[in-house]
Amino acid sequence: MVFDSERFDLQPYTGFDMSRYVRRTYCSWEDSGWESLLVQRFDHVPVAEDMRLPAVADLHLVLPLSGTAVMETRGEGRWDRHRWAPGRLELAVPGRPVSRRYRGDGSMRSLQMHLPGTTVASVAARLGGRAVDHEAMAASVAGGDPLLVELVRAVGNAREDDDLYAESAAAFLTAHLLTRHARKPSPPDAGREDKRVSAAVAMMRERLSDSIGLAEIAGEVHLSVYHFIRVFKEKTGETPHRFLARLRIEEAQRLLRDTDLPIARIASRCGFATPGALSAAFLRHTGARPSEYRNP
Repeated sequence: MVFDSERFDLQPYTGFDMSRYVRRTYCSWEDSGWESLLVQRFDHVPVAEDMRLPAVADLHLVLPLSGTAVMETRGEGRWDRHRWAPGRLELAVPGRPVSRRYRGDGSMRSLQMHLPGTTVASVAARLGGRAVDHEAMAASVAGGDPLLVELVRAVGNAREDDDLYAESAAAFLTAHLLTRHARKPSPPDAGREDKRVSAAVAMMRERLSDSIGLAEIAGEVHLSVYHFIRVFKEKTGETPHRFLARLRIEEAQRLLRDTDLPIARIASRCGFATPGALSAAFLRHTGARPSEYRNP
């Protein structure tokens, strides 16, 4: 079968020697005859010191299936670290070459999907011509989306040999990404930024018991992590981390004062993994331990 290379703005991995780093075990182009969606499975080498990945213009989703590692990635600036772990989906920012290095703990496998730029442009046009902030999209995806993970996994396990299936799957996945994870911010104005900070604070209050990170909060309000930290501190005078920590301690104070809940229960409701973690943070913020605060 002759594949329509124009469906993808750049052929994935052009100029990149994959054989040094991965062994491909499945390719939807070759094994299922798909033209509209490229799905691949890889076994990865456990150690990579200087893996230079070229830029691609399509949307590239990577779903780790096995193995764990601390992955370090660098574009034009410093090295950024994130954890490679099964189910932790990531999206590469289109048009950006990166270098990577890591040391895995054993067998590392992944499912990778490329949504062609032509599909993204077509779906975006049907959604009203919205522009795409790829950095915000990547941060939002990194924040977690169980539905998207299961969609990627399901499509990756499909073996239909009809390209209509692939085309439909690509369109649906793209629509989900654009509606859930990619809203290009308008030129900043004070009112809009205030609304985004207010939305972030509301999310923090609603999810005090959850373990939430900066990428997840920034993605929810459609800002890059860097922009979110800057705007949040500008509006509140505190970093998001300090603000969330203060909210948790304030809620713990309220529960200690107004309820008879045991300290272990209060710790879990306020986002602390153990009573000891609550006690240490409480002492640091208030100068007293939870038991002393409850029984002065």
